[in-house]
Amino acid sequence: MSEPEVLISRTLKIGVITSLAILLIGTMVSYFGDSAYLLSTAELDRLHRPGAAMPQTIGGVLSGVAHLHGPSIISLGLLVLIATPVARVAVSTIIFLRARDRLYVAITSVVFFLLLFSFLIGSR
Repeated sequence: MSEPEVLISRTLKIGVITSLAILLIGTMVSYFGDSAYLLSTAELDRLHRPGAAMPQTIGGVLSGVAHLHGPSIISLGLLVLIATPVARVAVSTIIFLRARDRLYVAITSVVFFLLLFSFLIGSR
């Protein structure tokens, strides 16, 4: 495998493993941080109900993580998972810049900005 392929592969692996670790921590904090979930089926149902207390903004996620709120930590893990392919595109753009491949710099730059634009539009 060439150096650029290794770098892209490593970016994806790190993103997925980091996301998985954060998701597992968030799940443990959700269930073991509040023993009511383990003792009461009503509380457990409340946690799993659609529209449960999940943060709706990045600020809400970060605030919840700072307060060790399990669902916020889970949301952070999902955000890291979503950001992983975006990071891959950014790394690819840098690789093509170093290789002075203008065509692929242009293509990956367009893809990168379309991803960022879609996140901006989706946040409204």
